[in-house]
Amino acid sequence: MGGFFAVTSEKDCIFDLFYGTDYHSHLGTCRGGLAVLDGTDFRRHIHDISNAPFRTKFEKDILAMRGNSGIGVISDMEPQPLIISSHLGRYAIATVSRVSNLDFLVQDAFNRRVAHFSETGSIGINPTELIATLINEKTSFEAGISYAQERIEGSCSILLLTEKGIYVARDRFGRTPIITASKEGAVAATLENAVFPNLDYTGQYYLGPGEILRLTPEGIEQLRKPDAYKQVCAFLWVYYGFPASSYENINVESCRYRCGARLAEKDTVEADLVAGIPESGTGYAIGYANAKTVPYGRPFTKYTTTWPRSFMSPGQTKRKLVARMKLIPVPDLVQAKRLLFCDDSIVRGVQLADTIKRLYEAGAREVHMRPACPPLLFACKYLNFSRSKSEMDLIARRTVRELEGGVNGSLEEYTNPDSEKYKAMVDRIRQRLCLTTLKYQRLDDLIAAIGLPREDLCTYCWDGCEGQCGRQMTFANGIQETKD
Repeated sequence: MGGFFAVTSEKDCIFDLFYGTDYHSHLGTCRGGLAVLDGTDFRRHIHDISNAPFRTKFEKDILAMRGNSGIGVISDMEPQPLIISSHLGRYAIATVSRVSNLDFLVQDAFNRRVAHFSETGSIGINPTELIATLINEKTSFEAGISYAQERIEGSCSILLLTEKGIYVARDRFGRTPIITASKEGAVAATLENAVFPNLDYTGQYYLGPGEILRLTPEGIEQLRKPDAYKQVCAFLWVYYGFPASSYENINVESCRYRCGARLAEKDTVEADLVAGIPESGTGYAIGYANAKTVPYGRPFTKYTTTWPRSFMSPGQTKRKLVARMKLIPVPDLVQAKRLLFCDDSIVRGVQLADTIKRLYEAGAREVHMRPACPPLLFACKYLNFSRSKSEMDLIARRTVRELEGGVNGSLEEYTNPDSEKYKAMVDRIRQRLCLTTLKYQRLDDLIAAIGLPREDLCTYCWDGCEGQCGRQMTFANGIQETKD
């Protein structure tokens, strides 16, 4: 998915920029970049971080960097920040975005003869360069940002490093968060506010959907007020979010405890030990164990010193290898035990199947699984949620296809946990993974655990709902449509 950090200060900002950006490393493992402004001089470094931590790639670069303002980014694939020269002036840009209509916007720019693109590579045209091109069509940065967000389908949060200050813009539907904070002589903006305590920033402010601010060492200027319509990605609390971070003033770890407790409240299975699939499943397991008064333990330990996150690794073979090598079983806590595991979600199921097999090989008596969210039936259209190229990569979607005889039928009943088709889907997944029992979190319980109004959350990956779910929903040919 990616994340970014920005800081502007009366003094040199490199220390805060380096560590503030590094605290986003869990959000993406392909590219990292820093850009600073020293007077009128821009300096930038970009590195591939797929095989080495962000810190090791940049610790030498920052010794030669200085400046009072800077932006940093951890991104999925595209190199950034980019340095742009335009009629608006020279600036650096970083984004957390998914431009679903990129091909259309590129062709439209070509047809109008208003742009060319130089930042191309294995991923094609760099989405961040396209966003800069849209911004440059207007007469001011704030007008250009608003224009870009209006034209982009998907999501787009933006940082612009300029001589006038740092422009910070949350995407128009608020799918990803941005939070600002300050300390004496400095102001910062971030996606993960877990960065602030160790850097001594206080007085946090959460940007609203579509809101645009300009940061200077003297303070914050609001350039565009937030919109009322909000669709925050619920998966931030489920998986992506760092435990110490809060979004919309709701802490990730506390939310996971509540979610685990709700799983426990509706569960009748007996277990000897409750555990999490580390790391994101740990909070759910603690919440479950506390509510159920069942011992919490770690029958798997996670070796993270050298192994990256398997979810973000390119290629299924690499993902499976990483998942296997970093999870080490503890036989004394597995042998003859009835184990109940909490996990954030089941996406493809390939890694989980191997993990369950290893547990049985280590002597587990029973293995129960409790995912903290409903079955994933729809590939995300709004964020770079995973590297899956097809919805058929999702184990739930593949299972539906099998149950429907290879035909993409209506999915409505498969999103209803009280329907017979839903129960058949879950049982087929249970059999495929060789689990004793499998019970997913209900969507209403997940929403209650998060604590935001239903209409403020994006739950598309579970229910196919686009926009506020007060709309009438229809299903046709396996694709869910909405009608106002």
